Amino acid sequence: MEKFTKELVDTLADKLMIGLTEEENKMVLDEFEIIDKNIDLINNIDNIESVEPMTHALDDFEFELREDVEEESIPIEELLQNSDDTTDREVVVPKVVG
Repeated sequence: MEKFTKELVDTLADKLMIGLTEEENKMVLDEFEIIDKNIDLINNIDNIESVEPMTHALDDFEFELREDVEEESIPIEELLQNSDDTTDREVVVPKVVG
């Protein structure tokens, strides 16, 4: 497995377009070092390969779906009255992605 290095973190950050400061890069490397140590601990557990993966945390989990109850809806025109800016039946919001 490839070890995380400063250069690798910088390369991945550039690909994700999230420039990192030297301090942030060090923080990421420190976090990955902790993760790597924990993975090593898990991998060193005797017979870990024979443990069957779980599909969920609670083996005896039981659930019951509730019955659907039809309720009257509020007319969309009434709901849109709470918005400052609308186009047709949609709320206009500021663009957040460039």
